Amino acid sequence: MTRDEIQATLSQYLQEMFEIPAEKITPEARLFEELDLDSIDAVDLVVRLQDLTGKKIKPEQFKTVRTVADVVDRVHDLFTE
Repeated sequence: MTRDEIQATLSQYLQEMFEIPAEKITPEARLFEELDLDSIDAVDLVVRLQDLTGKKIKPEQFKTVRTVADVVDRVHDLFTE
């Protein structure tokens, strides 16, 4: 998957799972401060991303994730491993 495809899929997940308006989902949007995700939401999102990538995501891979772009980068890294 390309970064654009990952961004589009992530945006779709955030809209469906957490009812976040599409216009709020930008690469710079901060997951916890701006999109109001909490730790449980983050776990749910990681589970969906594991389904998408077909790979187990280690918690330490997502410890430094703060923005939508960070998530896209980590998922892209998983596809290129």
